[in-house]
Amino acid sequence: MFKDLSFSPDKEISYQELLTYLDALIDGIDNTISNLANASALLNYFLEDINWVGFYLYDDQLNELLLGPFQGLPACTNIPLGKGVCGVSAERKETIVVPDVHEFPGHIACDARSQSEIVVPLFKGNQLHGVLDIDSPLKNRFDEIDKVGLIKVAELITNKVFK
Repeated sequence: MFKDLSFSPDKEISYQELLTYLDALIDGIDNTISNLANASALLNYFLEDINWVGFYLYDDQLNELLLGPFQGLPACTNIPLGKGVCGVSAERKETIVVPDVHEFPGHIACDARSQSEIVVPLFKGNQLHGVLDIDSPLKNRFDEIDKVGLIKVAELITNKVFK
């Protein structure tokens, strides 16, 4: 599908290119797992200095986030709302950037190499669908450009993938 997958050296432009690639990748595909698997693979390719990228999906029966498609080492399978960065992000309905995971109260360490993290909740209206979670082995890996770009990625995924 993408023979020449390259991105601009300008970070803001590269996020725009990522959105174009992602939109084309999931357009017309009516399968949540397939779309999230491809999205995590594309993000893994696109983002430098990360060691985990993927999705936790909300299960309203359990009131927990359950592991979904991802790229990286095996991960925690369930996260209660309000616990860890993912659970807090989902509960607060806000993106959380953690420059140093060791300073985040209640951080859940699935990969000991992780030093920083960004989590973007996936909401459609008031309906929680899950979170996009990305870890890095570097402290202070995620900046404001990443935050804005990944919020747009999450919005695209939420609007195209979740009905």
